[in-house]
Amino acid sequence: MTIPAQAQDEGGATLTKDAAPGEVLLKVTGLQKHFPIRKGLLQRQVGAVRAVDGLDFEVRSGETLGVVGESGCGKSTMGRLITRLLEPTAGKVEFEGRDITHLGVSAMRPMRRDVQMIFQDPYSSLNPRHTVGTIISAPFKLQGVTPEGGVKKEVQRLLSVVGLNPEHYNRYPHEFSGGQRQRIGIARALALNPKLVVADEPVSALDVSIQAQVVNLLDDLQQELGLTYVIIAHDLSVVRHVSDRIAVMYLGKIVELADRDSLYRAPMHPYTKALMSAVPIPDPKRRNVKSERILLKGDVPSPISPPSGCRFHTRCWKATEICKTTEPPLLELKPGQQVACHHPENFEDQAPQDTVLLSAAKEAAALVADEVLAESAETSAAVAAELESTEATPEPAAETTAEPAEEAAAEEAAAEEAATDEAATDEAAPEEAAAEEASETAAVDESDSSEESGTDSQK
Repeated sequence: MTIPAQAQDEGGATLTKDAAPGEVLLKVTGLQKHFPIRKGLLQRQVGAVRAVDGLDFEVRSGETLGVVGESGCGKSTMGRLITRLLEPTAGKVEFEGRDITHLGVSAMRPMRRDVQMIFQDPYSSLNPRHTVGTIISAPFKLQGVTPEGGVKKEVQRLLSVVGLNPEHYNRYPHEFSGGQRQRIGIARALALNPKLVVADEPVSALDVSIQAQVVNLLDDLQQELGLTYVIIAHDLSVVRHVSDRIAVMYLGKIVELADRDSLYRAPMHPYTKALMSAVPIPDPKRRNVKSERILLKGDVPSPISPPSGCRFHTRCWKATEICKTTEPPLLELKPGQQVACHHPENFEDQAPQDTVLLSAAKEAAALVADEVLAESAETSAAVAAELESTEATPEPAAETTAEPAEEAAAEEAAAEEAATDEAATDEAAPEEAAAEEASETAAVDESDSSEESGTDSQK
């Protein structure tokens, strides 16, 4: 493909050297998008919808970043922000080291060559009055690019690349099926050989059999053309098939970011674990096996007034007071795995001193299987304390005690000292003996070590 000299001179960003494999192609820092809510005759702003409220991530050249989450968590808004189809409220978007956060239409036009988007609905994203040839050739006309051999020959080549008949150049979108329309949208996005392609739910409107074809097409095109993908989806099976790394979003924030194998093998955020439990396992042998699916309590809170602290604490079965008051930062707890949680799964507790569950967490725990709670208790002091309070036997309570080691050692030393004093004053008055016996009874309730010392002294 030949590019006119004027287009090369005007679009300074297009003259930058292609990013080598593994280099950072896209970097997002503190990205926010708040949609204002206006009321009254003067249209005064009375609030804002916090669709995206602080995102930090990087996309390296040649990789595929999958973004998953419930409907309304801000996935599609994030995709439109990084392609600059929406103006960010705050934050920074860098493409190949250049800040494109607040570029105007004229300054952003040369960048459109390198950043393209595949839209979710193939029925509304294609103009029904234009032919397929007109739709796919539109990027060439807008950018002033003349392909080798002419526009028609290049469009027919793109149609064959995405698996369509080149002879359908003059047909209209209504003459194609949903999967074929999505392929037309993919051909339009690939017309200018972009470096980054943002695919917003590329297969959600398609049949299952067609989904596999489109997903395999995207995978083949990435290997042939060296593309970099940001794929937004809610189907965890599709994301697992095509992604190298996966970002889990909840209510406008990323709660976990990890590579594919680590995330599916050992998810660290409770919300991620709940999502993974909903993935069906296609194994006939597990037909009669008891399901360990985690049912979340209630609905997603409103993005107009999100909860304080951790935004998932209203539905989490491990939420404590620190989850309600302090927002957890996105930290790399394991190599290549970042999580924003005070009581993560499959990892040591980040707030072991906070063990009192919230009332909402106790209600949410009623919807979680006992096996899941027992597994969480191995790495979370919060769930361990809840198990201790619900079980009457002292053995599990001793195993799942959530007190710090320093406090336990101090109580043990105090119990031994009390036992020594009692042995020295064995011939005291009856009133003193009764008081000593009451103190020993209190020591028995506090720790197992004081119980043994008190029993020996009484004997």
